[in-house]
Amino acid sequence: MAYQYAIALTGGIATGKSTVASLMGLNGLRIIDADAISHRLLDENTSWVGEHFGAEYVNGAKVNRPLLGQKIFSNPDAKKELETFLHPKIRAAIEEASEKQDLLKYPYLIDIPLFFETSSYPIEHCVVVYTPKEVQLERFMKRNGFSREESLRRIESQMDIEQKKDRATWVIDNSQNLKHLQKECEQFVDAIKVLYPAPKV
Repeated sequence: MAYQYAIALTGGIATGKSTVASLMGLNGLRIIDADAISHRLLDENTSWVGEHFGAEYVNGAKVNRPLLGQKIFSNPDAKKELETFLHPKIRAAIEEASEKQDLLKYPYLIDIPLFFETSSYPIEHCVVVYTPKEVQLERFMKRNGFSREESLRRIESQMDIEQKKDRATWVIDNSQNLKHLQKECEQFVDAIKVLYPAPKV
């Protein structure tokens, strides 16, 4: 049975999910990365991408994700077409990985950027990586070099970060520096250890 011990890790664009996932891993929690799975599946289906969006979106055996991202975030029909094709494959791969993790009978994280938006995963608990929207916007512009308008369009394609925070089981605050974020992650891991003592071997 999949998702029995799963905790969804989510947040918004540029709130720091990848950094948090790395810190959680260093603190001993196992991670299933939905983004990594989606990137792999996208590259495995370059022929489909080329046929539906054009050869310019494919570089050899890989999809040109930045270029494809520009298209789908500015074209709702293209975004829907890609999601309709890709999301069922992503869900199947995550479910398979989850079934393997559940055999260990101990909590693990599934990093799912669109956990709330898709409502595709029957996971009871979630941890949201939070940063205020203005900080989120600044970080995204700095990281990606996009204009304020383009950055806002991408951020607003997802559920508002304040709504995600309100729906979270736990919140990781990433509004300050890395030292503060490390402490937040350590406190979360400690809370999990209290709730779920390590299984006896």
